Amino acid sequence: MSAGTFTPRPGAAPVSRMILAQTALETRMLLRNGEQLLLTVVIPALLLVLFSAVDIVDTGAGEPVDFLAPGVIALAVMSTAFTGQAIATGFDRRYGVLKRLGASPLPRWALMAAKTLSVLVTEVLQIALLTVIALALGWSPQGDPLSVAALVLLGTAAFSGLGLLMAGTLRAEATLAAANLVFLLLLVGGGVIVPLDKFPEAVRSVLELLPISALSDGLRDVLRHGAVLPWGDAAVLAAWAVLGLGAAARLFRWE
Repeated sequence: MSAGTFTPRPGAAPVSRMILAQTALETRMLLRNGEQLLLTVVIPALLLVLFSAVDIVDTGAGEPVDFLAPGVIALAVMSTAFTGQAIATGFDRRYGVLKRLGASPLPRWALMAAKTLSVLVTEVLQIALLTVIALALGWSPQGDPLSVAALVLLGTAAFSGLGLLMAGTLRAEATLAAANLVFLLLLVGGGVIVPLDKFPEAVRSVLELLPISALSDGLRDVLRHGAVLPWGDAAVLAAWAVLGLGAAARLFRWE
């Protein structure tokens, strides 16, 4: 046995391994947080069951669940990529977690990549659960799964950029209040539960440009009507993604 057999070899792990480890940590922290679970799982599932079972809102021809399921999936994406990420990142910044991680071997871009991957993992779990619930309620989805995946990815990028922008520029308490307020406003006015054609035309033309409206309408076109990728909605989401991520990269404050 040579003298150097058990000699330590200090050094950082490969970046890919650090990203995976941080992704697993971020996902566990998110799933253990009761408030985040309420936003990401409980509220979307309750809305889906309640409005599918009780005739509260006129969703047009067909089964209510066929209208509601795509909108609730869009709401789940927003709750995780925007609301949950903004609140969690805002308090990480307040308590110095981001500052400490920024001084570790994990690059800052890798930390953001891990947070994004954690969001995607959570969204897969959310969509799987909501799909099971919707199918049990009689949902008959149509369309191309690749178009659905493209819309979800674009929506995730758009909401993540906006969430990181809010978390990186506002105080944690302001982020908590603002993120929850935006969640409630977009739930009502984003075409999730109430069809956009129920709003006055002048208001509807503005609401259609919101990322939640583009995502819910796009998913509805694919899953309810069997359309191919709706390029108009995809363009709106892409524009929000570029603006949000670009502004977050420029204005995000780590301390």
